[in-house]
Amino acid sequence: MLGAASAQELACNITLRTDQVRVNQQANNAQQIYGELQRAMTDFVNGRRWTNDQFRQEEKIHLDISINLQKATAQGDYEGQAIIQVNRPIFGTNYESVLLRYVDRAFSFKYLPENPLNFNDNVFSDNLTSMLAYYSYIALALDYDSFGKRGGEAWIQRAYNVANLASNGGFSGWDQRGDQRSRYWLVENLQNQQMIPFREGLYTYHRLSMDAFSDQPDQARKNILGVLNDIRQVIQLKPTSILINSFFDAKSEEIVQVFSQGTAAEKTQAFQVLSQLDPTKTDSYRRLTK
Repeated sequence: MLGAASAQELACNITLRTDQVRVNQQANNAQQIYGELQRAMTDFVNGRRWTNDQFRQEEKIHLDISINLQKATAQGDYEGQAIIQVNRPIFGTNYESVLLRYVDRAFSFKYLPENPLNFNDNVFSDNLTSMLAYYSYIALALDYDSFGKRGGEAWIQRAYNVANLASNGGFSGWDQRGDQRSRYWLVENLQNQQMIPFREGLYTYHRLSMDAFSDQPDQARKNILGVLNDIRQVIQLKPTSILINSFFDAKSEEIVQVFSQGTAAEKTQAFQVLSQLDPTKTDSYRRLTK
């Protein structure tokens, strides 16, 4: 990951949909404000150094944040949902593997164009920068975990610290009570000792399997079956884990493609494990049996 040329770690793309916002809720210059908001968020993530490591341009972590606003007032109050996706390049290919696909159902914040986006790791300033920093650290944590066994530890701790500080800010999504799919539970899962086999599996899945797939496809499939069996053990301890649910949302299609090239026995074994671990997508996994 160290490179000769220094570059920011993240290549973040932020999109903003506003078609669900009622016209009578918006400021007179709403479209201008939306444009400024989108630029401010993108510049905040891409313009900040989040680590002390150096990244080559081609090593940047791709973070996509797609925000669907449902409320926007002239006073600068915004409410909506966001889809967070983190992609990781696969060694020696043009292919990107999805590390995370997560739906944030409580993406609410206050924004006024005249107020710059400032962030301090040790102080809660506002919910928008806290969410952007949180997802930046989550992206780093997952990427580093995929390149080294539990390599994302430092970024998990930073994301947890952001969540802890933001929990007193009065915005939903940071509280451990209620929704088990919240931002709190996402980082709690990453920090939880019961999830260590899952986190170590991210390294096996990506670095030892996907990165080596073109040279050793049979070994890669064997490794991934091992990862799935480790996840089975984790699910017994944390059956409602949002992190594991998000993993299968990100990986289901990729895993089907990986095993579609395998032997009949591998396909059958993969189908049996996947349909047990991720039953909502059984119909999709059934393609492996045909």
